[in-house]
Amino acid sequence: MTEARNLQALLAWRAQLAAQRWRGLLWISASPDQGLARALAIWRQDPARGLWVAPVCPAGITESAWLPAAKARTRLGGEQTLVVFDAASEGAGFDPDAFGALSGTLVAGGLLVLLTPPDWGARPDADYRRLADHPYRPAQLPSRYLQRLARQLEAAPDAARWSSDGDLTLPPLPPPAEGGAGGSEPADSACATPDQAQAVARLLRLRRRRPLVISADRGRGKSAALGIACARWLAKGEREILVTAPRPAAVETLFMHLQRHCPDARRHGLEISLLRDGDTQRVRFVAPDALAESHGATTGPGSLLLVDEAAAIPAALLADWLVRFPRIAFATTVHGYEGSGRGFALRFMPHLQRHAPDWRACTLTTPVRWAEGDPLEALTRHLLMLDAEPAATLPAPSVATLALRRWKRASLAVDEARLAELFGLLVQAHYRTQPSDLRRLLDGPGVSITTLEQSGNTLAVSLCSEEGGFTAELAERVARGERRPRGHLLAQSLAAHAGSRRALTSRVRRIMRIAVHGEARRQGIGRQLLAAEVERARHDGIDLLGASFGADPELMAFWHAAGFRAVRLGLSRETATGEHALMVAIPISDAGQALVDSLTAHFQALLPTLLAYELKGLEPAVAAALLAEGQAPPLDVQQRRDLDDVTLGRREPALVRPALQQLVRRGLAGDAPRDDDAWLLVAWLFQARDSAWLAERLGLSGRREVQARLREALTRWRDWAQ
Repeated sequence: MTEARNLQALLAWRAQLAAQRWRGLLWISASPDQGLARALAIWRQDPARGLWVAPVCPAGITESAWLPAAKARTRLGGEQTLVVFDAASEGAGFDPDAFGALSGTLVAGGLLVLLTPPDWGARPDADYRRLADHPYRPAQLPSRYLQRLARQLEAAPDAARWSSDGDLTLPPLPPPAEGGAGGSEPADSACATPDQAQAVARLLRLRRRRPLVISADRGRGKSAALGIACARWLAKGEREILVTAPRPAAVETLFMHLQRHCPDARRHGLEISLLRDGDTQRVRFVAPDALAESHGATTGPGSLLLVDEAAAIPAALLADWLVRFPRIAFATTVHGYEGSGRGFALRFMPHLQRHAPDWRACTLTTPVRWAEGDPLEALTRHLLMLDAEPAATLPAPSVATLALRRWKRASLAVDEARLAELFGLLVQAHYRTQPSDLRRLLDGPGVSITTLEQSGNTLAVSLCSEEGGFTAELAERVARGERRPRGHLLAQSLAAHAGSRRALTSRVRRIMRIAVHGEARRQGIGRQLLAAEVERARHDGIDLLGASFGADPELMAFWHAAGFRAVRLGLSRETATGEHALMVAIPISDAGQALVDSLTAHFQALLPTLLAYELKGLEPAVAAALLAEGQAPPLDVQQRRDLDDVTLGRREPALVRPALQQLVRRGLAGDAPRDDDAWLLVAWLFQARDSAWLAERLGLSGRREVQARLREALTRWRDWAQ
């Protein structure tokens, strides 16, 4: 069949897709020139709402219709009828995160065209540059991930394929359903589906201390529902609505629907305002980090917060907002290209049940942009493992019967069932697992995979990567900020921020992820896996084993119990997570012992000053956990007298702060009475939190009650120190 006839057959197939309100994927496996010519011929049939993803804009494509893969998230919320994803041209490669993000922007009748070389998977492509940590080059890496994609596409019954020899294979499609592919009409004319209308109605009935959780797969209209509800709230006189999400692009759909249903509103950046009867009403976006730092400034008796893409935000932040905001709604994606509703349910639901037992649930199942049975949605999920799940049920876990397994990645790459089970564990456990993490798991340099298994089920998994081993010359240049080789997160951070050249010249291993099945938690399985990694590091001649994660008291306690110590804390909150990045380490060799001792001594010496300035807004419970790892000398006679003067007399505490700080540091490292005293004393003595902030946290009326509470706490700690 000629190219022209193939094109006509493809257009007819696409018309069948449109009749079903479905979308499709066309895989063009050909040379770059041949693939480009075919894609351009398709493009000419539908240029109006097309998007061309490639490193450079090809001739014949307008700049406004072209996008490099790195900017894929800027189009979230947009709609396309055609996306050409070039992974074949010179300098082009397959970006899994961009592919996942943009596939969801296609509307019914849309076509996703994937261009690849005919021998796709034979070698790493250009996007492997992001994977090639120093000193590796992309060509030195395996391409197991691309080989898996090629295998899956070759076997996919719903994918169209146009091969280099000219053959076009089009999947058969059923005839359109009688009466059309649409479902029943929604009761609310502003909504696209009955599901969405129900979500809007539930949002408008939102009550104090009765949070709403809206869950759905992508494309079900939950963000649009939030936008429609915002327009209705403004019409009812709501003064202010706060919206948060992992990134501003995630709320574009919400803002678009808000403006559509409230045409008098005006947008200024990340805020939409409406002037009515002399009063200003507004809906504004606040990033998670800013929201976490604004304690007390954004809350009030009627405060309203909408959290979009909640699965990509740490549970600790969600739990904090649950307490702070009387009216709150969470929207979460069940199978998302970043963040999973499964992990959201596992990590956050216990907080929700405990603090808001009257919460409500709303699930959207009907697609908005396409019809049920859409082949592209199922195919994209499978290719990127967006629907990966851990084992559904487990036998009663027993630590004594667990088997340790070191995986060979070549074997895992061709074992689809085990790969999905293992990756599903990682998705469930971590709030921002992305499609590109699967590529790093299979092809990242120096990555190792260890699992604990029972009866053929994976109960726990850890991923590690090799770091360090730099020359002394390169380590010096990195420490000075003159070089920044790719990768080596832990080693480079310790060099750049703690000035440790030895962290770069030593053999360092970083635990990138550790995950335990939800049904097997709190049984010592995670500790057993960590202990196995420590023993393996010792056997392999590693100097230091470390990890980096968002500072959360529960997580910190887990790592501390395993012997890991804090060596660095990020000075600012990460925008998407609202948490400070914490790095911990455990020495393995004698050289590693000296290195960790040096790093912890430096960190503990610096910590009080940081808490008074750069880390003044750090959660006090986190600060207390960090201070507890340090040491303080015994109180001398004068310091004890100072304590007596404050607790038994009326001496101003500020005048003896060094003695009080030393008391608290000794108490944190020892067995002083904890209850609420630890965080309270740290917030007051180390972070200089004012009385108004402390009163709000403690539920007290003002400064006098706060001062009385502080003196009571100091008295108990002084009695302990006697």
